[in-house]
Amino acid sequence: MTDIHEDGRAGIDANLVRRLIAQQFPQWADLPVTPVKVDGWDNRTYRLGTDLTARLPTGPAYVPAVDKEHQWLPVLAPYLPVEIPTAIAKGAPGEGYPHPWAIRRWIDGRTASADTVTDLPAFAEAIAEFIHALQGIDATGGPLAGEHSFYRGASLQHYHDETVEALAVLKDRIDADLAGEVWDAALASTWDRPPVWFHGDIAYGNLLVQEGRLTAVIDFGTSGVGDPACDLVIAYTFFSGSSREAFRSAVAQDAGMWARARGWALWKALITSDLPVVQTVLDDYVTQTR
Repeated sequence: MTDIHEDGRAGIDANLVRRLIAQQFPQWADLPVTPVKVDGWDNRTYRLGTDLTARLPTGPAYVPAVDKEHQWLPVLAPYLPVEIPTAIAKGAPGEGYPHPWAIRRWIDGRTASADTVTDLPAFAEAIAEFIHALQGIDATGGPLAGEHSFYRGASLQHYHDETVEALAVLKDRIDADLAGEVWDAALASTWDRPPVWFHGDIAYGNLLVQEGRLTAVIDFGTSGVGDPACDLVIAYTFFSGSSREAFRSAVAQDAGMWARARGWALWKALITSDLPVVQTVLDDYVTQTR
């Protein structure tokens, strides 16, 4: 996900990036360093000149993505229908910064929103096309879902205790019995096929748009191979009405996949107290199962 943050979050600022660049990549030392306006939580991202970015993890939990993306982005890119980040170089700890970091190619585009997308059903179909293409890539040797993906692509059981606790906290603000039913249905469904590629965070902040159309998908930090149900969550967090139906039809997944997708959406909405998304998930469950 993305948000607007002041420079200096997690002890990372433009001056640090300039020092790292000068020390490790002197060929780019003269490029201006500018924090991007809309940034993710897991990493701080800075634009280097007009063509490059520097991407620095904000904590140890996000470090595995540096090597993972550097290895696998070039493998995935040729098979996908839209642009994804291009790995240019890896930086090392230095100047008091303790983690490896990455240099990527800058991708033009605006973050997806109701204002930047001109045709939401067509946009939904484009995301479904991306998901199908990603799932179709050979997953042999790919990073199996686990800690590096924050368990996206793995069993929802990992987040069971957290979900139960959140249900208890919110029991007077939501239909907790129905939410528990949705959660139980998600846990009862399992992925029983060979692992496939998933992105792990197909959210509006990671979707770039030009002239109203999807042109890039960014931030593969939670990607891996496993159960791709987590990639359907955008049905509840961004789409509604005709665009949700267009996505459901185009992505063409079975009832079990949707049960787990509702579980992923419900878990995140509960722990962040995103009550509108909770209600959307509950309404969809009733519509689809009763």
